[in-house]
Amino acid sequence: MTRATGETGVPADEGPEHRKYRRPEPVFARAIAKALGDPRTVLEVRPARTAAAPPSYAPADRQVTTVAASDEPLPFADDSFDAALAVLAVHEWSDLEHGLAEVRRVTRGPIVLLARDPDRVEQFWLAEYAPDLLAAEARRHPALARIRDALGPDTVTSALPIPFTCVDGFTEAYYARPERLLDAGARRADPVWDLVDEMTARRSVAALRNAIESGEWDSRHGALRVQPSYPGSLVLVVAPT
Repeated sequence: MTRATGETGVPADEGPEHRKYRRPEPVFARAIAKALGDPRTVLEVRPARTAAAPPSYAPADRQVTTVAASDEPLPFADDSFDAALAVLAVHEWSDLEHGLAEVRRVTRGPIVLLARDPDRVEQFWLAEYAPDLLAAEARRHPALARIRDALGPDTVTSALPIPFTCVDGFTEAYYARPERLLDAGARRADPVWDLVDEMTARRSVAALRNAIESGEWDSRHGALRVQPSYPGSLVLVVAPT
C-alpha cells in the first residue's frame, strides 16, 4: 500500500500495545472493501485523536492518502480520489455537513463510512454497569439520518454484525467476552473510556467485575457466550458516485 500523509495527516502506527487490542476485523474489512469497489486512489479520513483510534481499514493494495478529521478545508483539488473511507471518525467534525461536503468534493466515486448508530449504543448490556459511559458514547455520534441527508438521497445504511471473535476491540467487540473489559489495556485502546472521569470509570469496572464474579452477568447474558455474532450499533454507510 502506498500511503501519503498530508498537512492534516495522522500516523498509521499507534504502537504495539494499541495493535494488541485494535486490529482490523476481517469481517469488517471485507464489507468495506466490497463497498469501496476497485478504486486506484483512496482518501482515508482518520480520527484526529490517534492514541485510541480504530485500526486502518484502507485497502492494502491501493494508493491511500490519510488525513485527520478536521473542520479545515481539505487540501486537495476537486475529484482527486476514486473513493473515500472514514472509520469511526465523522463524529469528530464539529460541522458534520461541511466535513462530508469536503469529502464529497474531492471524491469522484463512493464514500464509505463505518459509523455507530447512537440510537443503539445504549442497548448494549454494558449500559447496565456503565450507564454514564454509554450515554456519553451515544451523545458523541451523529444521527444516521443527519449523515444520510448530508451525503444525498442515494446513501444506503446497513447494520454490520459483530463476530464472536472480533479483533477490533471496542466495547461491543467483547459482547460475549465481558472479562476482556476488566483488562486496563483493552479499556485504554477504546476512546469511550476517556469520555467519563476516572472515578466513574472505576465504579463501572467494579460493577462489571462484581457481576461477573457473582454469576449475575451469566445469568442475564450468558447466552451471548455462544452467540456467533451480535447486532450491535455498527453501521456501514455507503454513498455512491
